[in-house]
Amino acid sequence: MRKFLVITFMAGALTAAGQTTETNQKNDLGYFKHLDVSVNLGTSGIGFDVATPLGNYVQLRAGYEFMPHFRYSVDFPIEVGGEPAVKYDENGNRVESRFDRLAKNLKEITGFDVDNHVEMIGHPTLNNFKLLVDVFPFKNNKHWHFTAGFYLGSSQFATADNSVDAMTSLLAVEMYNHIYGRVDNFWETGEPIMDITIGGIPYVIPELRPEQVETVLKYGRMGFQLGTYKHDMYSEDGLLIHQKGEAYVMEPGEDHQVHVYAKSSAFKPYLGFGYGGRLVKGRDDWKVSFDAGLMFWGKPDLYTHDGTNLTKDVEGITGKVGDYVDLIGGLTVYPSISVRFTKTIF
Repeated sequence: MRKFLVITFMAGALTAAGQTTETNQKNDLGYFKHLDVSVNLGTSGIGFDVATPLGNYVQLRAGYEFMPHFRYSVDFPIEVGGEPAVKYDENGNRVESRFDRLAKNLKEITGFDVDNHVEMIGHPTLNNFKLLVDVFPFKNNKHWHFTAGFYLGSSQFATADNSVDAMTSLLAVEMYNHIYGRVDNFWETGEPIMDITIGGIPYVIPELRPEQVETVLKYGRMGFQLGTYKHDMYSEDGLLIHQKGEAYVMEPGEDHQVHVYAKSSAFKPYLGFGYGGRLVKGRDDWKVSFDAGLMFWGKPDLYTHDGTNLTKDVEGITGKVGDYVDLIGGLTVYPSISVRFTKTIF
């Protein structure tokens, strides 16, 4: 792809060079003889660019695009010990689950209610600098053009963070997992079952009743099971930390929240075509054009706040979360369709 772009740029430059003599003889437009300023709106965002001719058949464009912030939501279901929070019998009737029983116990221990899901709010962060070359291949028809170049920007193009309403549930989950980590050796150490500070507020539980200890040990850790590991996972020291087929359970991070980041290649080659013409009848200084093409941004990855790559390390993700992972993970090219309004400055 990069070789193709280099060849395209060289071809454009040679075409422009070949036209220079003819341009000078006819006193037509040549190199940098006028400047166009454009605004555009499309699937890659809102942006602007400036353009100048490199001869009669080639145009150089440079600009910047960014995606306006909008929000979309998706629910991450909570699971306990590998069991879904919401269960139904063979007749479709809601039955009590481990989560239901544990939620009651958690309310009694911590005083916090926990929902059976956590709402995640996603928003795009796509923004790119662009450098493009338009080639007008038809001598007597300057409406059509073919474009090659690249976009360059941040590798992160979208994020998803838990909603404000979900923070209470996440706090309760974190408290419970903290309790689970201490309850097994409580009788040996004598340490409080919970002694943590969140947001400057200390939360201390000195001990639990024996039946509460039994409940905690019986149900296991609480989190968001998104699937199973595709392969064995190793630490930086080479130690096996998760086996293939083991459930991947996402838990709140150090900031007591959950996050997902979508990333692609920062360098994105582009190929496309377009058609343009006058915007105002009888005036050549106002133009409108429609462009379509593809940004080649590689295979995107979805990372959670704990560093797990959902597209490469986890499989069997169900529901809307799984649909998003499959869609984004398989989108190796990003379609760019836009309309551009142009004014000739001089």
